[in-house]
Amino acid sequence: MNFFEVVRFSLRGLSANKLRSALTMLGILIGVAAVILLVAVGNGSAQAISDRIEALGTNTITVMSTGRGGSSSTALTRDMAEALTDPELAPDVRSVSPVVSASSATMTYEGSDHPVATFVGTTPSWFSASTTPVGRGAAFSDDDVDQGRRVVVVGQTVAEELFPGVDPIDKQVTVGGALFTIVGVLAAKSSTGFNDANDTAVAPLTAVQQVLTGYGALTSIIVEAASPGKVDAAQSEVSTILDRKLDVDASSGSTPYRIQNASSLLETQTETADTFTTLLGAVAAISLLVGGIGITNIMLVTVTERTREIGIRKALGAPRRLILTQFLIEASLLSVLGGALGVAAALIGSRFEIVGVKPVIVPSSIGYAVGVSIAIGLFFGGLPAARAARLRPIDALRYE
Repeated sequence: MNFFEVVRFSLRGLSANKLRSALTMLGILIGVAAVILLVAVGNGSAQAISDRIEALGTNTITVMSTGRGGSSSTALTRDMAEALTDPELAPDVRSVSPVVSASSATMTYEGSDHPVATFVGTTPSWFSASTTPVGRGAAFSDDDVDQGRRVVVVGQTVAEELFPGVDPIDKQVTVGGALFTIVGVLAAKSSTGFNDANDTAVAPLTAVQQVLTGYGALTSIIVEAASPGKVDAAQSEVSTILDRKLDVDASSGSTPYRIQNASSLLETQTETADTFTTLLGAVAAISLLVGGIGITNIMLVTVTERTREIGIRKALGAPRRLILTQFLIEASLLSVLGGALGVAAALIGSRFEIVGVKPVIVPSSIGYAVGVSIAIGLFFGGLPAARAARLRPIDALRYE
């Protein structure tokens, strides 16, 4: 009997009990689909976060106050931001953008309200440093900042919520009891799925301080290096200037500010995302193990039901190797068919958002999941197959 005849016998054996075979394949299907989709969700989440970090610009440095010292003397101020623009002390710094953020700001237009997730007060250099270009209209100018003019550039979400089907440029909105004139709309940005990057508004630093935040400390300072290769040098220059401004003791080893380097943040995030994705895949692989146990149980039942058939075939001269191969093929076919259906289910599922994340299929995860499912079929089908091959013809023929 050749290989193809063995496969034909195996298929006939599986079709003898279609419901049982289908339920066994369902376990493998769920396992394979879970592995592929969970890895895809982890990869998609990591990709979205990476896009957000890269959108900040890999040549930017963000300085934030840690609040240590409990005194206003340790707060970040506009004077400190201006000191960072010194061409002699900071030759590798291209631009400096002081930033204040309002934790909650509601924008109103003709009776319609929209709570803006992020209301930023800054300078014109912020648009370039944060790689947030204006899509329509124009950004405000340095003169607008100097004069404290109440003009604002809004994100796509704000424009759609307050001005559906209407051009928002030159419209006046109320924020914190004051009128702001919309001069531009930001270009659309990708979001992580957990927060909307387009639900934002940007206005001159002085106007936001006057209306919303007061003239206290800055929330952060965004520093743009001259080039991606100058980031480390710019960071060192920024630290030196701030240490001098804040009278930081170099021997203390601690500073009242924290510097985030976008490129190092991206590297750290990538390492974390890889670990997270691997963990998700490992958790999902448990369902494949459960499917393998299901194959063992079903194949043991099958061997028991077909004991007399095995005895007849052995009595007619079928070698032990042939019986072993047939049942191994049956177990493998269950895994292969279930795995193929699992891949199809995962590809269909990846077209939809899962927990707010667009899954990104990792090709290697498909090969991994299918390969493991086949290995599971061979491993867990081995015990029933070996049991069938070991049956003595006389014992099998007398089995009731």
